[in-house]
This record gives sequence, structure tokens and C-alpha cells, in this order.
Amino acid sequence: MSRKQLSRSGGDLAALGTDDTGCTILHLDMDAFFVSVELLERPELIGTAVIVGGRSGRGVVVSASYEAREYGVHAAMPMSRAVALCPHATVIPPSKGRYGAFSRQVFEVVSTVTEDYAQVSVDEGYLDVSSALRRLGRPARIAADLRAAIRERTGLAASIGAADSMVVAKLASARAKPDGLLVVPVAEVADFLRPMPVEALPGVGARTQSVLARYGIRQIAQLADADPAWLQRILGSAGITLHGYAHGRDGRTVHSSARDHTISGEHTFPHDVADPAVLELELLRLADTVASRLRGEGKAAAVVGLKYRLADFTTFSRSVTLAAPSDVAAELHEALLPALHRLREAHAQPVRLLGLRAADLVDISAAGRQSTLDEPEHSPREAELALDAVRQRFGSAAISQASLMRRKRDRGG
Repeated sequence: MSRKQLSRSGGDLAALGTDDTGCTILHLDMDAFFVSVELLERPELIGTAVIVGGRSGRGVVVSASYEAREYGVHAAMPMSRAVALCPHATVIPPSKGRYGAFSRQVFEVVSTVTEDYAQVSVDEGYLDVSSALRRLGRPARIAADLRAAIRERTGLAASIGAADSMVVAKLASARAKPDGLLVVPVAEVADFLRPMPVEALPGVGARTQSVLARYGIRQIAQLADADPAWLQRILGSAGITLHGYAHGRDGRTVHSSARDHTISGEHTFPHDVADPAVLELELLRLADTVASRLRGEGKAAAVVGLKYRLADFTTFSRSVTLAAPSDVAAELHEALLPALHRLREAHAQPVRLLGLRAADLVDISAAGRQSTLDEPEHSPREAELALDAVRQRFGSAAISQASLMRRKRDRGG
């Protein structure tokens, strides 16, 4: 369900009251983040329909202003469809580097509030402000001050939900948008959740929504009232989790959710690709990009995933647990090559999109690797750290993996 639809779903928010006792979990979500960053340099476009994304061939929407969303435009929509829905929109190509820079500023502000936070994407994160209450005041005051500090530092608007669990805080931030703050008092959680549609809950995708609809379950109230054992039979272990969410119960903590943070990259080919060599080359390029970002954050991945989308949009996902957490492109690439080969052999259709995801991230210091150039001579990690140093000084396009350059020459590039 879209943000717009969610913001209009459910009961009367004014009836919730303002008691923030125990509402120490905050969910921070930047408003139309990519568009908002672009509008800092294009203030004349504020209040108009704006789409950030690629215009060429198979470009997709990265983000849309709320004015464009009124026409049905949303992230991941093909740009051709978005422009057809909203032909008067201004389309802006994504700016490399700017979003990460602003994201770092946002979470630098967050870190001044509490150390107990987890950034789960470039524009979204959770905070547990329990330890900050004595220093900074009640949860609602902390949330309001955080929003003001982010705006002062970056010029960007943030919406925050405050509750006693992560799942309710996330739903509250969605209902607070745009540029708002919503507290869900502990005693009012049921009144807040029950009128909402089931697809508002994390983990309820199209398939789960369809299964529940077959049994007449369309609202969270109906899910909450269902027998949890029966839900487990029809949905597996997810049934128990979703039943808990429907009651506002969430076993996750902000600290543990840091493991949910992933670093990923993907590429939509200008033309569908059937050549295995081209797919292998793109997988290596993605591994190089993701590994560089891992090292930039001081992280290593315990799990890597492959996203493989065919020309008809059928999408497959495969994941591999590494022998040891890694931030080395060669190791990420090698781990996923067998999965790439098996998918290519099983599906004759050419490939539209390839993606690589690094998950279950740990600090590099806990991964059994050193973060300095002190490994044996000519080790892959030493070479990649040297690449990082050159790129930092001369730009990301200054140097590439030798394998990437070699393969481009072999193809006549």
C-alpha cells in the first residue's frame, strides 16, 4: 500500500491522545528523501510534481514528490509509466554521492540523541531513547527536538512515530507524514492498529495479503482476533509474527535490528542480456561497488544475496552464507557465481536486472579481519583497499578492478 493510502487509512488519530509514557521507540523516516535533497538546489520546484529517476529506456522512479504521488507515481515504477501518469512532472536524474552525504548528516544528528539507534536504510532508522529521557526529556519532546535539529542541519523534513514497539512506531511515522510527529500511547495501541488494512503491517506482501483475503481477513482487527495456531498453519512461522504485530507486540529490539541493515546495488540493463560473460562481468562490478561501500562503513557481510530478474519481470532471489564475514569483492563475487550459473541454466529467458545484496553486517573488527594494509603481500583485500585510497583521492571513476578492465577490452569496449 502506498504512503498516501496508509496515511488515510485507520481511525481518528486525534482520539489517540498525547500520553507518551513508555513510548521510547522512535521510527525516523525522511520525507520524499531523494526528491527533497534535489529540491534543496531547486527551490523553485517546491510544491510541484517532481520525479527523481532515470529517463533513458528502462529508467525507473527512485522517488516522487507528494504532488507527483497524487497521480499514482511511486518508487520502482517504470519511468515511462510515471511520465504517462504525470506528464507535467519535472524529471531529475539521480545525483551520485549527494544522498549518502545527507544521510550521514541525518544520522550524525541522531547519534547526538542516543547511541541506541539502527539505520536500516539511507533515509530510515529506529531509536531507543530510554537512556536519553533523564538528559533530554520525554519521548515526544525528544522526537520534536530531533526533527528540528535535522531540519536545521540539513534543510530536510523528517517524520517520526513514537510507540512502545518497533512495529507500531513504524506505522505511526507513516501516518505522521508528511513532516509530522505521531505518538501512539501504550493504552491506545489496539485502537490505532485495528482499523488499518493488513497490508500496512511489515511482512504482509501481495502473496500474504492474497492468502489472508481468501479467508476474509482484510483488516488488522480480523488478524488480531484470528486463532494464532490457525494462522501458523496457513502462513507458517510468519503467522505467529504477524499475529503479534496485529496486537502491537514485536520481539525485535533496536539493537538487534542493526543486523537488518543491508548494503546493496543493482543494475537494469539497457537491453535484455543472455550472454553469461556479460552477467558475470556485471556481478563482479556489483560486488566491487558493494564491497567498497562495506569498507566505507567499516562493515563485513556474513550473507550475500543475488537478485535475478528476467525479461518478463519474473524475479528470483538467492542467498549464500559466507564461511567468514567479508568486505572483499572477489569473495562476494565468488560466493554468488554458482547461483548465477544455476539460474542461467534453469531459465532460458534473457536477464533484465541483476542485483547484489550484503546482509547480516558486522563490524569489521569483529569479522576476524584487520582494517589496515597489513595482510600478506598481494592479498585481494590489500588490492581493494588500495583501490579505495585512489578513488577517495581522485574520484570513483579514476580506477577499476583489473578484471573489469580486462573484460571490457576482451569485449572490445
